[in-house]
Amino acid sequence: MPASAPTTQVLIVGSGPTGLILACDLARRSIDVRIIDKSPEFPRSSRAKGPNLRSLEVLEDLGVVDRVLAAGSAPPPMRKYRNGLPIADTDPFEAAHPTPDAPYGRPRMIAQWQLEEILRGRLAEYGVHVELDSEATELRQGSDSVTVGLADGRSIGARYVVGCDGGHSPVRKLLGVRFEGKTTEEQMMVCGDVEADGLDRGYWHQWFDEDGAVMLCPIPGTRSGWWFQAGPERDRAGAPVPPSLESFRRLFAKHTGLPGTHLSQAALLSTYRVNERMADRYRVGRVLLAGDAAHVHSIAGGLGMNTGIQDAFNLGWKLARVVTGQADPGLLDTYEEERLPVASWTLDITSERLRVTLDAIQRPGGGLDAAATGETTGLGLGYRWSSLSPAGSTTRLRAGDRAPDAPCRDAGTGLPTRLFEAFAGPHFTLLGFGPGTADALRAAEATYGDAVRAYGVDAGGFASLTDGAGHARSAYGVETGVDTLVLVRPDNHVGLITSATDSRAVGAYLDRLDHPRGTAFRRL
Repeated sequence: MPASAPTTQVLIVGSGPTGLILACDLARRSIDVRIIDKSPEFPRSSRAKGPNLRSLEVLEDLGVVDRVLAAGSAPPPMRKYRNGLPIADTDPFEAAHPTPDAPYGRPRMIAQWQLEEILRGRLAEYGVHVELDSEATELRQGSDSVTVGLADGRSIGARYVVGCDGGHSPVRKLLGVRFEGKTTEEQMMVCGDVEADGLDRGYWHQWFDEDGAVMLCPIPGTRSGWWFQAGPERDRAGAPVPPSLESFRRLFAKHTGLPGTHLSQAALLSTYRVNERMADRYRVGRVLLAGDAAHVHSIAGGLGMNTGIQDAFNLGWKLARVVTGQADPGLLDTYEEERLPVASWTLDITSERLRVTLDAIQRPGGGLDAAATGETTGLGLGYRWSSLSPAGSTTRLRAGDRAPDAPCRDAGTGLPTRLFEAFAGPHFTLLGFGPGTADALRAAEATYGDAVRAYGVDAGGFASLTDGAGHARSAYGVETGVDTLVLVRPDNHVGLITSATDSRAVGAYLDRLDHPRGTAFRRL
């Protein structure tokens, strides 16, 4: 590996949704970031179906949710067949609707390549571009930097490196991090993007028979594009037949009763096997792992890409504080502390949803809707166990929980606004409920400036927001007459809940973030 190398503050390896979310979050914080990918060109695969409700909230914070909503579509109803005949239509999100504390009622279906294109466009607005044809093959850590050697002989120096390079992660392997779990060889599918005619694009078609299945989901933004999934053909020896247009046509004709010639132009073919694996640690010195590089699991419930997005959003603000010298490197250990248990939970819930789905499709009318539950929205996940979540609660929230949205009005103009608009950006947000919080809000403004933006909710002398309909107090569980401070982290999770009378709590929390030695942080 060359001794000298261009340097950057953070190098991200892998330009899928996880890497791009992290790059966008760092770039908006004015962090010098580079993002590389081994591919010679950007992929065009549909793959992941799209962001869940929590990921849509992240995309809003990053300023791209409107683009995602415009490019995608609501998930279509599922049409289930048996012996080639339609027997049931199901919309698993029929009863879902936005609420004051959760503005997105349904997930959004968008081809993964389209989502990545939107995120690359956002990243380019910060002057950062993905560097293709750059394969990481070596890692060398020093006391204050990491050098990454590339396959073409170049090298890049960085203060920190984040591997977002997928389930086969070279970065993870170079670190020697174990990827523990199992691969279920008998549970497999063949997949690919196909062109198809003669099917109603208003449905996600699912043919389930006793001896196999075919599923075709319309790809938003295309005239005749579909995402094809099926149990593989088997040869005479019982081995799975590799995916191909010819094989797809035979499977389609067998299970649908329609001519196989309805399918054409199969591309980006792959064989999917159920993998349930998790890295045993997320950080080795100055190198961290995120997304599929840290965990892979069943696709049931659609949590793969979404879990990676949440990894990135959790890590971004912490890495930025460490890189800029605002915080001790010990803060990075809270990334693993918070996200590794979520990955473990995700493996459990997706495994359970897969079992439920496999059981459901054995019966006529059963389908992939069996995998969808309230748990897969991502809204209920938080970090109550974290050392960044000290004691503090209301009747509805505890430190570590996702911070809810709520419609309010600007106290000065009377115009409608939302708490999520107050949260959007790289800062902490201090909410003060009640007039007794005014002094604490003024002190936060004077001490921290834009790093902590203070908003009074019906806070009397500190006029910021009015909560005439009571949605904010309801969402945060703050009773009338109980003056309460809520500190919201940059990743929009509650960091601290305390009484307005505890004027030192906010400063103590932020000091502990920036100087964790001797505190609840576990190691440095």
